[in-house]
Amino acid sequence: MNKEDLKKRTKLFTLKVFKFLITLEQNKAVNVISNQLLRASSSFAANYRAICRGKSGNDFLNKLKVVDEEADESLF
Repeated sequence: MNKEDLKKRTKLFTLKVFKFLITLEQNKAVNVISNQLLRASSSFAANYRAICRGKSGNDFLNKLKVVDEEADESLF
């Protein structure tokens, strides 16, 4: 799998999360959790795209850590 495949997969993941969140009922508890999931999943995709523009190996690793954290948060 190359970086273009991963760009597509991270974007698809975010779109699926958005579509899922639209189906949820609206109440205070769901809104709090869904807002956090929305932010984490979109950050996951956006930060992966930023990785692809990394300027150095260290820059790549730092941004990859952020992507990992956002993916983990989405999973939680």
